[in-house]
Amino acid sequence: MLVGCGGSREVGRTTRISSRIPPRGAYTQTGLGSYYANKFAGRATASGSIYRPGEMTAAHNTLPFGTLIRVTNTRNGHSVEVTVTDRGPHTKGYIVDVSRRAAVQLDIIEAGVVPVQLTVIKAAP
Repeated sequence: MLVGCGGSREVGRTTRISSRIPPRGAYTQTGLGSYYANKFAGRATASGSIYRPGEMTAAHNTLPFGTLIRVTNTRNGHSVEVTVTDRGPHTKGYIVDVSRRAAVQLDIIEAGVVPVQLTVIKAAP
């Protein structure tokens, strides 16, 4: 996945991901978050859904499609809830790519990449 802009190259910590999603709030992960470049608008995601920048969606490398996660920008405390619909990001230390709408709410558009904490809110159905 390409991201909006470059940023710092902090390497995040990742907690171990099991094949079964733990109860709400039990799974957290810290690392870098970025957002989808505009050129992906209208393209199919790995789940088969179409990426729409105005929706609250995200890409994660291992969480099941349909998992609801909270992403928090640890620089400013802004949080959003997004649904995993795609795979990515594919850069070391990056743990999530969010849709443009989510990126605006997290205030990461200008920076492009920010440190984030991810928490599972609801496991995929």
